[in-house]
Amino acid sequence: MPTNRSLDQRSTTTSSPLAELAPELRAALLRVGYDAGTLLDALGPATHAALGRGEPVPVRRATRDLGELGTLVRLLLLGDPVPEHEAAAAFSPLRIDRAVAAGLLERDGDQIRPALDLRPLDLGAGTRWVLSDLDDSMRRRSLDTDHVLGVGQASLSLLRATPTEKTGTVLDLGTGCGVQAVHAASYGRTVTGTDVNPRALWLAGATAALNELDIELLEGSWFEPVAGRRFDRIVANPPFVVGPARVEHTYRDSGLALDGASELVISGIPELLNPGGTAALLASWVHMEGVDWRARVSSWLPDHGVEAWIVQRDIADPALYVGTWLRDAGLDPREGAAQAGAERWLDAFAESNVDGIGFGFVYLRAIDGPTELLAEDLTYAFDDPLGPEAMKYFERSAWLRAVAADPGLVLSARYEVDAATALERVYLPGVEGWEQRVARVHRGDGPQWRHEVDDSTAALLAGMRPDGLPLRELLELLAFGETGEAATPEFEAAALGVVTGLVRHGLIRPVQ
Repeated sequence: MPTNRSLDQRSTTTSSPLAELAPELRAALLRVGYDAGTLLDALGPATHAALGRGEPVPVRRATRDLGELGTLVRLLLLGDPVPEHEAAAAFSPLRIDRAVAAGLLERDGDQIRPALDLRPLDLGAGTRWVLSDLDDSMRRRSLDTDHVLGVGQASLSLLRATPTEKTGTVLDLGTGCGVQAVHAASYGRTVTGTDVNPRALWLAGATAALNELDIELLEGSWFEPVAGRRFDRIVANPPFVVGPARVEHTYRDSGLALDGASELVISGIPELLNPGGTAALLASWVHMEGVDWRARVSSWLPDHGVEAWIVQRDIADPALYVGTWLRDAGLDPREGAAQAGAERWLDAFAESNVDGIGFGFVYLRAIDGPTELLAEDLTYAFDDPLGPEAMKYFERSAWLRAVAADPGLVLSARYEVDAATALERVYLPGVEGWEQRVARVHRGDGPQWRHEVDDSTAALLAGMRPDGLPLRELLELLAFGETGEAATPEFEAAALGVVTGLVRHGLIRPVQ
């Protein structure tokens, strides 16, 4: 276990015996084929899915004929003990004595057990290996206060939601096991990770060494380790769990009441961004009776210098929320201690009139001007990653901001309908046959935005093409066709509102 370091001390990838194992451990993993692609091919899609669901039996059966790869899967992914001679063969050239002394493995008689979780992931730049503490996905176990979470669903969500355009300096705030920092190394010139938990930095340092990456790791609370510094991109999976002001597990609990952790991070990040810099983070916020969640989150932002796009992906009932996080910590909601914790948790919600907990992504960009915010719901399922969409959103928003002062610029521009945009009309049986009940345009890619439209808007979009007429002339034709008269200022204003919304969501775009 590492000792505490001063806040300004850089943690190198050779700062612990575990990190020093990296060259031999990496050689063993490569030799055996313990990588994301080989593992999927060896297990097959169905068994690999069972692994993700925490079902060990199908995986254990599939490993019987996988030789040394099967040994590593049983040991490192299922947590099964294996005979020492089998472990020694699978980990060669790394000696078992060294792995035990460094804290990777442990002895149990003539058996070897895992002391840590070590799993391969393909984060988009080939296989990366991530070290973390053992969870209870395969075996029931309680989690220590300084437990370092592995790559869970929240981490995977943030990985898919993070923009990966090449950039300069990247900060992973609250790095945990280091998975976001490892991902950032594929698109950032330099990467810094911070964490208040020394054990997390110990594991993140070993993860960096195992992947042959140079990542700066600093110990400290919140923004203290990087005070006075600025970054081109910030990613954060902070301890955003909403609840009483306590810390039972550092990976999820902030010690701040309710959504105080999300407020602190969202309000503090703008000060750390370089001009034009962006941030992507997970966050939660409470829903209170009579209070719009958008107003609550917007109050956390400074009045100047940042553009925010906040996407709410889910809203949880308080009871469901508490039960989910109790199970996440390895507790059984039916047991006495867990029930007492649930009572305290729900009491805290009741005292603050919390009737729901929202969860989603927050994207920030440093701008020179008054703060702008768009907070919206995106609670339906979609498959494409949200990260690329965030950067496109900021590009579209920048264009709208540039023309906002002069509506004439919007009217004089030409537009085209995005190739992934479709027009749908829904008809239901009526007295005289089929009756149209709704028409909408929606994108078939990205977050699949949907906008209900009327016949006038559908006709307007039909006339949009790169070599077509400017918007002003299209509106004149549309107005004359509907009324026999020229477009009124009110008609143009209504159309501008529709066009702005469609541009913002990428269903149409201005032709340069």
